[in-house]
Amino acid sequence: MSEGAPGSVCIVGGGISGLALAFFLHRRGIAVTVLEAKARPGGTVASERADGWIVEGGPNSTLRRSGIEDALGRLVQDVGLGDRLRAANPLSARRFVLRGGQLIPLPATPPAFLSTPLFSRATKVRLLAEPLVGRARDDESIASFVRRRLGAEFLDYAVEPFISGVYAGNPETLSVRAATPRIHALEARYGSLILGAIARGRIARQAGSPRGTIVSFAGGMAELTDRIAQVLPQGAVCTGCSVRELKPLEGGGWSVAWNGGEAEFGRVVIATPADEAAALLRPLAPAAAQALEAIPYAPVASVALGYRRGEVAHPLDGFGFLAPRREGLRTLGALFSSSLFAGRAPAGHVLLTAFIGGMTDPAAEALPEDELIAIVTSELGRLLGISGTPVLARVHRWPRAIPQYTLGHLDRIADVDQALAAFPNLSCVANWRGGVALADCVRNAETAAAAARKSR
Repeated sequence: MSEGAPGSVCIVGGGISGLALAFFLHRRGIAVTVLEAKARPGGTVASERADGWIVEGGPNSTLRRSGIEDALGRLVQDVGLGDRLRAANPLSARRFVLRGGQLIPLPATPPAFLSTPLFSRATKVRLLAEPLVGRARDDESIASFVRRRLGAEFLDYAVEPFISGVYAGNPETLSVRAATPRIHALEARYGSLILGAIARGRIARQAGSPRGTIVSFAGGMAELTDRIAQVLPQGAVCTGCSVRELKPLEGGGWSVAWNGGEAEFGRVVIATPADEAAALLRPLAPAAAQALEAIPYAPVASVALGYRRGEVAHPLDGFGFLAPRREGLRTLGALFSSSLFAGRAPAGHVLLTAFIGGMTDPAAEALPEDELIAIVTSELGRLLGISGTPVLARVHRWPRAIPQYTLGHLDRIADVDQALAAFPNLSCVANWRGGVALADCVRNAETAAAAARKSR
């Protein structure tokens, strides 16, 4: 057995949460070791670069916020990637929603909302009456929350497709408090979404539109995770290391055993998906393991298709489109990837990235590759006026892509924290708590690093 420094930290899991935490701790002078079971660090962040194409297997972008919330910006600057960060094309503010077989822009201003064919007159009137709706007393599903405050049509053609885009989830089961805490907070504080938006100076923002700047990197999202792994001390990131056991030591440290060795550390942070964390915690904290095992994951397949520009009739003048479930498509939506960021496709070509599966169609992710490509090419072909066949097709599968913050999620997280309170030098940082987006993971990692520093 090797022996780490008393103040050293072992991070189990080398996705963005684990890598960001390792970097923030390293910058604070704390020795870190990252143990990643797979052959490469980065988790679901995976960028394929070949022949002028940049295809994202996982996250295509993330939302950079401002000020104190901009942990992502601080990380990017500190690892030396500031000149590689790219803001999305301003066209990204334009988002389409499928209704009646047509792609309709989601309205971004009050006049556009009043004139859009996306919503009926009854729904528009219902929205004006939203301040009169009372508050809920208990946690409820996103679907219940939206029906109560805004009506069923707004749920079907604004919120449900947005939830599919973020969580690949089902709004009937997702918790409004856990999955959309900012929206829930408007009702809790102001008693109304509209009055809350006015009070916060957010009048007339489009439904579901994020507040911040959508960003990626010149060479794809994996530039970030690759760079973090490179700038950490040599040997700090160990791939192919599957942790099999954690043992508490007298004095508060930990013995960590993996397939290639064993060592002692002052602190352990688990930065893995919930089921993997449960397996490690079951011998130590069965209640925490039980709570983690109850967190479902959405299965998602990403299908990237490249076409000659002249074979796609649609101008691709936006972020992409979302397809409400009642429209009958299996495709959840698609990004106009080459419109969002330069360099995603060779000259004279365009790149589209579609998603299929999720909690409303979980079997789709496991379909044969040729069948997935056939479904997406057929559905996108009708909607976007595509006349040719793709010159590039790539499928990436994620059987457990995105954790679902279902009803009772915050109680489950509280159960995990309560069970781990008996182990002050053991904690968890992962996207099953505090937000599923890449920028959320970075923010949570920065917060965890600051807390670890104070506890030394």
